[in-house]
Amino acid sequence: MGQAQAFKTEEKETRQPINIGDRAMDNLKFIRETMERSAVFTSVPGYGGILMGATAIVAAYIAHSQISIRDWLTVWLTEAILAFFIGLLAMWQKTKLSKTSLFSTPARKLIMNSLPPMLCGVFITLGLWRFGHFEVMIPTWILCYGAAVVCGGAFSVKVVPIMGWCFIALGAVAFFLPANTGQVMMALSFGVLHIVFGAIIGRKFGG
Repeated sequence: MGQAQAFKTEEKETRQPINIGDRAMDNLKFIRETMERSAVFTSVPGYGGILMGATAIVAAYIAHSQISIRDWLTVWLTEAILAFFIGLLAMWQKTKLSKTSLFSTPARKLIMNSLPPMLCGVFITLGLWRFGHFEVMIPTWILCYGAAVVCGGAFSVKVVPIMGWCFIALGAVAFFLPANTGQVMMALSFGVLHIVFGAIIGRKFGG
């Protein structure tokens, strides 16, 4: 009797009408999450990238005039911090104009996929500093930055990973050039490439 009663109760529950409102909310939630996963982060800095490129060219000029390795490393460390905040401020301003968020799903994917190559660049630099291989730091920086842009750019507009591949190409070439051309390669990569692609992004994707 107990099993029969339980079966009848279960049968009655299955016959109860489904709340259309609940199903609609579930469908909307699924659609929204699907759209977020498939969306790309378009608030990459265009004009901010131009400014980053300009400061990199200035940094390359200043670093070229330094005598000691410690001094030109200090110049580029300062430039890296400056460029980071320029890019962050430019992205924040662009998200405000486009009414998007720096914490959206595409933005988080871009950041998380860019982070591993960046961290590799930091640790490789520390290792090169420890063993005194300063001459290969610049090609390593260019390659790791390019890899970070390619990986993160997979969740952004198509021009971003193209820029990353250009960095990788210049980084590979830098390994076969004399060490005294390092500052020129830094100006071409972090300077010229940022300016060129920043102009493209700014014109096609709203700043």
